[in-house]
Amino acid sequence: MDALTNWLNLKRGEFRKKDHDLEDLEMQVVRYKPEGLDVLCRKSKFTRKELQIMYRGFKQECPTGIVNEETFKEIYAQFFPQGDSSAYAHYVFNTFDHDRNGSLSFEEFVMGLSVLSRGTLQERLQWAFNLYDINGDGFITKDEMTDIVSAIYEMMGRFSEPMVDENTTKEHVERVFHKMDINRDGVITFDEFMETCRRDENITKGMAIFDTVL
Repeated sequence: MDALTNWLNLKRGEFRKKDHDLEDLEMQVVRYKPEGLDVLCRKSKFTRKELQIMYRGFKQECPTGIVNEETFKEIYAQFFPQGDSSAYAHYVFNTFDHDRNGSLSFEEFVMGLSVLSRGTLQERLQWAFNLYDINGDGFITKDEMTDIVSAIYEMMGRFSEPMVDENTTKEHVERVFHKMDINRDGVITFDEFMETCRRDENITKGMAIFDTVL
């Protein structure tokens, strides 16, 4: 993704100026997460060099090695300065925080970015379903979809198309939800979500799933 690539390039430039010993860096990672960089390379879709750059940036932003939600929101806001990204960042944070302990380890951060930036369509749609399924019960309700769509519009700010008002959000949700709720039972299952997204590319784009991540 462009934003992630730019971030990596920025960090690469910063650390060229004040390079640290890479072996020391790996030992830091090994101490923090016993599996180390090599295992993260195998588990994620990032190269070893990319992980080293990301880890340096991660430690720079979060010296403790842990990201809480407020820090995550601050990082996210740097990518979307034109609007208010706090609500959307909250939902993204929850999808990254697999153990629901209120903080992100470097591994959780990397695995989340790996799916979003380089995952297969199946993996990214699975992530998107989890994002919209706010309470994690396996179904997307209209209220949940409204919450996410509203958060996306707030984040995109003046670049939202069409310009956002309460009716814009309501009409968007009604249109998308109607297409996805194939059996008309008032909720969207994972199978319905996947089938609709695969069948209608405009729906996937219209949900702004992959244009609103780091």
